[in-house]
Amino acid sequence: MVLVAKEVIKESGIQFGTSGARGLVEQFTVNACAAFTHSFITSIQSQFEFQQVAIAIDNRPSSPAMAQACAKAVEQLGLEVIYYGVVPTPALAFVSMQDNIPCIMVTGSHIPFDRNGLKFYRPDGEINKADEQAILNAMAEFEAITDLPILTVSDKAASQYSERYTSLFDSQMLTGKRIGIYEHSSAGRDLYAPMFEALGAEVIALERSDEFVPIDTEAVSDADKQKAKNWSKEYNLDFIFSTDGDGDRPLVADENGDWLRGDILGLLCADVMNIEALAVPVSCNTAIESCERFNHVIRTKIGSPYVIAEFDTLAKQYNSVAGFEANGGFLLGSDTIVNNKTIKALPTRDAVLPALLLLAAAKEKPIYELASALPQRFTHSDRIQNFASEKSAVIISEAKENPVMFLSKIGFEDLDVVNVDVTDGLRMVLSSNDIIHLRPSGNAPELRCYAESHNMAYAKKLVLDVFKIIQV
Repeated sequence: MVLVAKEVIKESGIQFGTSGARGLVEQFTVNACAAFTHSFITSIQSQFEFQQVAIAIDNRPSSPAMAQACAKAVEQLGLEVIYYGVVPTPALAFVSMQDNIPCIMVTGSHIPFDRNGLKFYRPDGEINKADEQAILNAMAEFEAITDLPILTVSDKAASQYSERYTSLFDSQMLTGKRIGIYEHSSAGRDLYAPMFEALGAEVIALERSDEFVPIDTEAVSDADKQKAKNWSKEYNLDFIFSTDGDGDRPLVADENGDWLRGDILGLLCADVMNIEALAVPVSCNTAIESCERFNHVIRTKIGSPYVIAEFDTLAKQYNSVAGFEANGGFLLGSDTIVNNKTIKALPTRDAVLPALLLLAAAKEKPIYELASALPQRFTHSDRIQNFASEKSAVIISEAKENPVMFLSKIGFEDLDVVNVDVTDGLRMVLSSNDIIHLRPSGNAPELRCYAESHNMAYAKKLVLDVFKIIQV
């Protein structure tokens, strides 16, 4: 039976979020996966020449079968499949860019295990929003999938990704450091310990899980916060490293077992690398500008495609360009010199680079002191899960229409709104210099609230106050 990709995708109900196509596992049927693959490949064949397509997966139970369906579609197109098995998304993206071929990552990132997704990369990097529309509207025809291929794993992506970072530093750089790796179900959990050990660290593996754990680096649970403090004391750790499910968003803790916010980690990494120009989402900490360590900072909508979209413009004016997100993912927009060695651009979220650069900086000063030297602005975010997107849209629309009334509802009758930013959701700067930012998630039925203030306790209070009213 011949199927049309556009029709199959539409019937599946799967849509693109801030980073990739996302949906319930039951929506990613073999033919839906094949439809996305046919649409993606045919939509870029007029721009690039290639005979191979790379595929990798995260540790979700649904990911292997989805990869097989994508691989079958690639074979239907007369192309060769290179399968890298379970590796971090940036490892797949990096090796594919070096080989000048497209790739597909089967992952739902941090969202719950009953959901999954697909991320697409052209030979020159992550797809953009125009590419997403081309995929959704492709009229590619293909035969319905009736059998799935057996895939053989290549270790090339894992080895090249590890070499990318271990080659930057002396093998004794981390000598004397005790590093805990919170492994859970991260796609990179088999790579991280050897990587840190190759640089001289003593590594303690922590809490590997046989079940998928949806770690959200922007909304770290209280349980994970306590775990880090306990581990830090129990094992006398200098550093704790973890990631989200597909290994593109870092989660790092300092010498006290306190998790760093992702945008603070990104700021410190960019500073160590002497990055001149940054593109960051509107939700990031304003210390990025007020620290005055960068020549230019541009704010974007939330999502790596929007950050990446600014790199070409920035590269015309500045020699070193990068970006990062509040979730910690670091995107290197230009080839850059680190430790007198050139590291190639990797314009997609990565977890390892910011962690290693922070550790390099920590040779001179403890991590908590590096963070304390920044302008003391504190951000907190949380989410209401299983919150309909339509309901989020109504709340944000009402708050946009009358922000003062919204403030009054959450108990701030004496404050004014001095700036409203609708770049992505609703971001209000208050007369107290506090910030409240509401935004529906692009990946799941969730409403996120970001807050920034002069101390962490008050930033948390702002988020709690907002959610109390919304959930009434």
